[in-house]
Amino acid sequence: MQDKLYKLMNWPVIEGIIYSEEDNPHRVLGMHRMGANLVFQTFQPGAVSVNVLLREEKKILPMEMADETGYFAAMMRYKKVSSYQYEVIYEDGSRKVTEDAYRFLPRINAQDTDKFQAGIHYTVYEKLGAHLTSMDGVKGCEFAVWAPGAVRVSVVGDFNGWDGRIHQMRRLWDSGIFEIFIPGVKEGDCYKFELKVRGGLVYLKADPYGFGAELRPDTASVVRNTDAFSWHDKEWLAERKKRQAQDAPLNIYELYLGSFSSPQEESGKKKKSGKKRPEYQNYREIAEQLAPYIKEMGYTHVELMPVMEHPLDESRGYQTLGYYAPTARYGTPEDFQYFMDRMHREGIGVILDWAPGHFPRDAQGLSGFDGTCLYEHYDPRQANHPCLGTLLYNYGRNEVKNYLIANALFWVEKYHADGIRMDAVAGMLYLDYGKSEGEWIPNLYGGNENLEAVEFIKHLNSMMKKRNPGVLMIAEESSAWPGVTGDLKEDGLGFDYKWNTGWANDYLGYIGYDPYFRAHHQNELTFSMVYAYSEKFILPFSHDEVVNGKGSLYQKMPGDETQKLANLRLSFAYQMTHPGKKLLFMGQELGEVQEWQENRKPDWKLLQEEGHAGLWLLVKDLNRFYLDHPSLYQRDNRAEGFQWVDCIDGENCKLTYLRKAGKPQPEELLVVCNFTGVDKELQIGVPYPGSYKEILNTDALCYGGTGYVNPRVKKTSEKKADGYPQSVKVKIAALSAGIFQVVK
Repeated sequence: MQDKLYKLMNWPVIEGIIYSEEDNPHRVLGMHRMGANLVFQTFQPGAVSVNVLLREEKKILPMEMADETGYFAAMMRYKKVSSYQYEVIYEDGSRKVTEDAYRFLPRINAQDTDKFQAGIHYTVYEKLGAHLTSMDGVKGCEFAVWAPGAVRVSVVGDFNGWDGRIHQMRRLWDSGIFEIFIPGVKEGDCYKFELKVRGGLVYLKADPYGFGAELRPDTASVVRNTDAFSWHDKEWLAERKKRQAQDAPLNIYELYLGSFSSPQEESGKKKKSGKKRPEYQNYREIAEQLAPYIKEMGYTHVELMPVMEHPLDESRGYQTLGYYAPTARYGTPEDFQYFMDRMHREGIGVILDWAPGHFPRDAQGLSGFDGTCLYEHYDPRQANHPCLGTLLYNYGRNEVKNYLIANALFWVEKYHADGIRMDAVAGMLYLDYGKSEGEWIPNLYGGNENLEAVEFIKHLNSMMKKRNPGVLMIAEESSAWPGVTGDLKEDGLGFDYKWNTGWANDYLGYIGYDPYFRAHHQNELTFSMVYAYSEKFILPFSHDEVVNGKGSLYQKMPGDETQKLANLRLSFAYQMTHPGKKLLFMGQELGEVQEWQENRKPDWKLLQEEGHAGLWLLVKDLNRFYLDHPSLYQRDNRAEGFQWVDCIDGENCKLTYLRKAGKPQPEELLVVCNFTGVDKELQIGVPYPGSYKEILNTDALCYGGTGYVNPRVKKTSEKKADGYPQSVKVKIAALSAGIFQVVK
């Protein structure tokens, strides 16, 4: 080797590259001016010779082998060189021409890293991860990952034989971010980050910001482009804020994409476990089935159980591993964008379930990401989820908060989601959630509130409202934490809605009693109205009520099949007429007999049975009835939208109440519910004299009832009842509800 070239080379750094322990290989690799000379250096493991191809000069500059591991160098008198390539020859005689990954400047600048470290880089997903782009006319992909504790980070993938020596990344100043642009990487290439950590251990990690992932059980990230799709939902987005206003109807059909799409079992032999793994349909195919059904049924929105990538089918998405990747079970990111677009073109909103409270311990995921507790806490009393065996996020670290806040914004801004439903918020808010004494650490004031999680939630809700007004933020929060939907300016958490799980638990507890014993539990039926206006509520009959041994809604109902179906019809009518927005989980509209499982589709054959078909028709009619009557949604969160007529007649298990709409369409509906197992003819007190016309009855023959209804308009008489000077006499079947239109 030329003595002069030898003296110009930085041998300690070169040794670090050869032994994969250098965190800034760009300072020697590539082309660098050194005095009056240009020096080219490259590390090509396995090569026997390398030439520099000077394109414009049309010259070949042979390189000398500086180290037998494949480190090559060459020198020439300085002149401006705009572009060059390497010609690499291997021992078997094979040859490849490649661009030099070490001649490109990073796209990430100091402003990006400063914002990220402050936790306020709301589009950081455009910088970190894998991004197809062109640099100096060369197509490829820029990779970036946050791993401050790593000694060295490399990109490994289909494009380099998964060899961590080839594409070693540079650490960007003190940011903890590693970056490299790799020419020639294309859409669909698989990759991971290889991290060497203190102690010499080497980890392979999937990309936390990866836009795509392999189909389980494979675990690599996949290079994907989320900017190529052509959207057609401009009209929907323009109207979204109005459609999702507090005084607008909100009736949600919750579903699991994998089982709604009628998965077919794998052909061939069963797995050793004895279970067959479902073969899912594509997002596009699901959209073609789902959109017509939702329109037919009259729902305003669908809510998808997490579509973010997850390794375990049985977790149903709630143990998320790839927060920025739509699960490959149903196709590509572009396929999911088509799904969202199709829903919007049909006038259907889409809410995404999102689980930022914990993450699984899978080796390829966030756990111990860079050899340190990067995303989780160091202390196990703060890091361990007591119920799920997963890890809890460290919300006190700005970069972790930024990861999650940007992720929620990502699904809204890149995939046009209309709402985010945050899972298990109570587990985030309380440091002692599910833990015994000695298993948790109090906050700095000695309390059990997770102050960092509270700040994270407020920060997210603030930015979502600022950047995407009209998008719904919904909390599944099961405790009595005050102000979940309170205004941020008044120290609320800033959610738009909270799931009223208390209502669901109380109601299902009540309806589960034999009608003979319900008289002693009237307060369980009416307690929800004591706190109905303390938050802005959604009334859920969700998947949580029909999994993990809880049985289906049908199974929760007492009595024989006829009584179970009558109880279900009554329950759905009560939900629809009770203040609060609505949510029903897939399959329950059929009166599914079996408990829900993620590996089977809804039991559509039940529609061949008269009683179940009648229940399904009632749900359909109730949905349309809800949309047609502003009194059922316009004043959900205000006391003037509801009035008890009678809620204390526990002996007769009867409820009567009014729902009211204001301008521009004043309307009042009288609801009469009979929770006993006996048909009755009742004198119902009413606030106003006039006419009362029954416009829906759950006991109608078409719904599978007995037909004990009120076909004629009821006029008030001057008979006192329920504390009112006038009343109407109505028939109300056992286990049924009737809805009357009030004409004063």
